[in-house]
Amino acid sequence: MTTPHPTTPPPALHQPGRPRLLVLRALGLGDLLTAVPALRALRRAHPGHTLVLAAPARLAEAAAATAAVDHLLPAHAPGRAVPTTLHWTGPPPDLAVDLHGNGPPSHLLLHALGPRRLYAYAHPATPHLTGPAWQHDEHERDRWCRLLQWYGHRADPADLHLTPPDEPSPAPGAIVIHPGADAPARRWPPHRFATVARTLHHAGHRVVLTAGAGEGPLAHRIAHEAGLPATAVLGGTTDLPFSRLAALVAHARAVLVGDTGLAHLATALNTPSVLLFGPVAPRLWGPPDSPRHHVLWHPGPGEAARPGDAHGPTPDPRLLRITCQEVLTALDRLPAPHPAAEPVP
Repeated sequence: MTTPHPTTPPPALHQPGRPRLLVLRALGLGDLLTAVPALRALRRAHPGHTLVLAAPARLAEAAAATAAVDHLLPAHAPGRAVPTTLHWTGPPPDLAVDLHGNGPPSHLLLHALGPRRLYAYAHPATPHLTGPAWQHDEHERDRWCRLLQWYGHRADPADLHLTPPDEPSPAPGAIVIHPGADAPARRWPPHRFATVARTLHHAGHRVVLTAGAGEGPLAHRIAHEAGLPATAVLGGTTDLPFSRLAALVAHARAVLVGDTGLAHLATALNTPSVLLFGPVAPRLWGPPDSPRHHVLWHPGPGEAARPGDAHGPTPDPRLLRITCQEVLTALDRLPAPHPAAEPVP
């Protein structure tokens, strides 16, 4: 897969004679990984098409790792908004697929390109587009597979695993801790991460902290409090390149992370993980049932699947109910990782 310059349409947009399939999913890493089953279903159903994914340019490597995407068309918007435009050139897409959301902004963005066919969920504000009914209480992987099934394509929500990269891990066998998240509502308190990291370090485990762009100060603060060297922090000024991050996770002893993209990467690579959930229920965004992935979540009596604001300014109460001892116990009970040479199922 070629990685285009953010302002230059990829070469696939200029290839004559081959129909093009455009998928809109201009969100983050976790969003891309939950859409892998749907992307692969589209790849199987349309083997002769060039499949173009409209997504942030930084996801080009991750998109290539899905083995479903031919080219990436850079597209992004602040937060979880819909891009205002797509830099599409040449004839209209043969098929456009809205895997971004359920509403007029994403529907109309694709409709404006004049595709011969458009797959999307039905919405009262776009009655000219037919599709299945949106369900709020549905897992993200199931949601997009159900959309394609409605249009007659076989889609398997369990088809989510990635092949580990050939690149060597920067910290083989380490316990990887990722303390960051896009919003404070999904960030477990730093001093609790530090307590867990310090306990693991004193028990003889190698511990590394990963940090996305701008998360360096948080990760270094936790490392310092845990008694770890500064070299235990990977990333922070910028995001780790996807291949390096995937190699780190693929060869880790375990991953400790909140409800973020790295949680989905651990699931995709079948790496043992402990996942900390707060405002959103794991049945909507969590991993498949597996002893390799231990989910911690403490809803109160009668709380719904979406009891809190996933983008709120303070840690969610359900997240704060998770204790350090719970996390350490869950990590201790995880099965051993697969040997490096063993293929992911």
